[in-house]
Amino acid sequence: MNVAQDASELIVEREGPVTRLQLNRPARGNALSAGLVLNLRDAVADAARDGTRLLVLTGGGASFCSGFDLGGLDRQSDGDLALRFLQAEEMLQAVHHFPGETLALAHGRVFGAGADLFGACARRIAAPGTTFRFPGVRFGVVLGTRRLGAIVGLQAARRLILDGIELDADTAIANGFASEIAAPAAWPERQSAIFANLGLLAPQTHEAISRCLRPDTRAQDMADLAASVARPGLKQRIETYKSAIGNRS
Repeated sequence: MNVAQDASELIVEREGPVTRLQLNRPARGNALSAGLVLNLRDAVADAARDGTRLLVLTGGGASFCSGFDLGGLDRQSDGDLALRFLQAEEMLQAVHHFPGETLALAHGRVFGAGADLFGACARRIAAPGTTFRFPGVRFGVVLGTRRLGAIVGLQAARRLILDGIELDADTAIANGFASEIAAPAAWPERQSAIFANLGLLAPQTHEAISRCLRPDTRAQDMADLAASVARPGLKQRIETYKSAIGNRS
């Protein structure tokens, strides 16, 4: 599958040791197109090499990220879709194992891979009224499961994934999926405070502590995802899911 990357789908801003990545597909709820996933993956890799100490992820428009872009299925094969999920996992792993600090600022309805992207960050601020949902299990894709379990606990993760529960901001705080609730107007102040506190630690110390507290399950996560998307009928499962939700994607 040839992927055309549209740089306008991702706004990258660098200010000293802070890099901000803004998802910029507001008309699609910042859904993760193939190109946006690759742009995100590459931007995170660049930030990991250029001395960025704080990586901030936001979304333009009404929502942080509405998940995996399920549009244009008629032009994609099972193999195309499988590759896109694997590349999405590569991107999520790059965020989760970023050597500096990561901060997600979420608002609106955050679904699927968008919720996984939020959860891949070390610090996770949700605006009041934000909701999260993990529907990927409905079409048989195992994505971000261990990361979610490490954040909220195994039983809570099981319920969120298997029961398709929509998580509101207050519950996200209660179970640890969000680290705090703050209105978007307060986000710049919170970002500044996080960065100021980060400055008290040497980069090597911060990276070492993060590495000790973050199990490295990348190989197993990728293997589990690969097995789930390799099962025949991926495209049909997604089409069935889309029909079940009213073909809103």
